[in-house]
Amino acid sequence: MSTASDTASVLLPTYARAPIAFERGEGAWAITPDGRRFLDFGAGIAVNALGHAHPHLVAALTEQAQRIWHTSNLYTMPDGEKLARRLCEATFADRVFFTNSGAEANECAIKMARKYHAAKGHPERYRIITFEGAFHGRTLATIAAGGQQKYIDGFGPKVDGFDQVPFDDEAALAAAIGPETAALMIEPIQGEGGLRSVPARFLKHLRALCDEHGLMLIFDEIQTGVGRTGKFFAHEIAGVTPDIMAIAKGIGGGFPMGACLATAEAAAGMTLGTHGTTFGGNPLAMAVGNAVLDVILAPGFLDGVAQTALRLRQSLARLKDEHPQVIEEIRGEGLMLGLKLKTPNTEFVAQAREAGLLVVGAGDNVVRLLPPLVIGEAEVAEAVSRLDAAAKAVEAGLARSAAE
Repeated sequence: MSTASDTASVLLPTYARAPIAFERGEGAWAITPDGRRFLDFGAGIAVNALGHAHPHLVAALTEQAQRIWHTSNLYTMPDGEKLARRLCEATFADRVFFTNSGAEANECAIKMARKYHAAKGHPERYRIITFEGAFHGRTLATIAAGGQQKYIDGFGPKVDGFDQVPFDDEAALAAAIGPETAALMIEPIQGEGGLRSVPARFLKHLRALCDEHGLMLIFDEIQTGVGRTGKFFAHEIAGVTPDIMAIAKGIGGGFPMGACLATAEAAAGMTLGTHGTTFGGNPLAMAVGNAVLDVILAPGFLDGVAQTALRLRQSLARLKDEHPQVIEEIRGEGLMLGLKLKTPNTEFVAQAREAGLLVVGAGDNVVRLLPPLVIGEAEVAEAVSRLDAAAKAVEAGLARSAAE
């Protein structure tokens, strides 16, 4: 029996939750129980790719919920086969494994890269090189892969097998590759790490190194994928393809799901019994995932995202010029944009919320703008107006501090 008071939460206190709750949503808007409307430029941290209550997704989930919810992977999953085939047809991949989350997709990618070498008679090749500032999830393996000490502290010895090198440092990367190296793992754009885009030249360099040394190239496209950058996946911008790719967030449009995609060669070691999941590939998730692809892969949709993103970026550039005390730099690609600030990003996030706009903080004192991909000119203009109000409120605070 709980001994907590009526006013104390019994949820584990691992989140600094804002004092606001939402009961429903409409497109790019999230609405509180008392009817306040917030323009959602966080989208559940890049999850609600098609906004709130998208009618096609609602219909797909409702229809599937009236049929069957769960059977497990002991049986054939027709809608999973369909979704996997569509993902393969639209990407580099030949094989797909469905998961419940991005961290699980990365776990599958890590296991796959190690198993690839073990199956070829080289089990000593298990180490994976990752890059400083990365975020790959919250499991014991993925916090080790990300390498950020704040996530590792207190959880015992760091899981072995991961070597971090500085971001975009070719010399350090070359020095880190050794006889035990199995793979290189990177986000094409670091999300949690501050919206830092990996230069196309560096991604091409990674591909060349992997080809030269017989390594697997793993892309973590959990936040960057499924149309977020104006391309289906961000690596398309650089014209570089991985051997293995982890995806999640947008592919479920708000329903919990992820996937690990791979070439047939990379997946060759993942034979019967080598990996599994209870809920991955669940019929509800597969129905929603197929509905998401119906929209994202429709002719002209991604072109529309790219055009909207260009308008937003141009507006943000003007906003930066108008608030040089607050905004230092515009980062990111497509509708995965960041404001690198000169003032604390936590204060800006709070002021934006006061102005009725939801945004998300990130590392390197950045505020992330991750709106639904379905926004139009009106939402862009409204968001910029509310960002302007937030910047003015921050400037007013600076003026008060200077006068004291």
